[in-house]
Amino acid sequence: MPRGPKKHLKRLNAPNHWMLNKMGGVWAPRPSTGPHKLRECLPLIIILRNRLKYALTKREVTLIVMQKLVKVDGKVRTDPNFPAGFMDVITIDKTNENFRLLYDTKGRFFLNPIDKEQAKYKLAKVKKVSVGAKGIPYLVTLDGRTIRYP
Repeated sequence: MPRGPKKHLKRLNAPNHWMLNKMGGVWAPRPSTGPHKLRECLPLIIILRNRLKYALTKREVTLIVMQKLVKVDGKVRTDPNFPAGFMDVITIDKTNENFRLLYDTKGRFFLNPIDKEQAKYKLAKVKKVSVGAKGIPYLVTLDGRTIRYP
């Protein structure tokens, strides 16, 4: 029996909205643990290689990401398997491009180009509202952020 979490993902078991071709190999990039669930995210490697066509191989994506050229929600991400999810803003400084990850009418992710002004904010769904220590209210968003308010 294997111990611990699964570390690999076969291409046929990958979510259909990633739109990976069946015959492109055995394996698919498994997203790292992060703010979005495996079935509700798109790894950076798929965004840069398959959607934007900035790279041809995983190695090229790793080189791009390790140069700290890609930001997700304003933070530099150096993990090629980082899970980007719904309403995340992907910024590529070298090309001065900003994208927001949205769903199309068929439930697949698509990269919506946005301007610099729209890239400064992000809409988030509130998952839970509660009262913490010393009566301070807080809320938890869909992407795992905890926000305290008055």
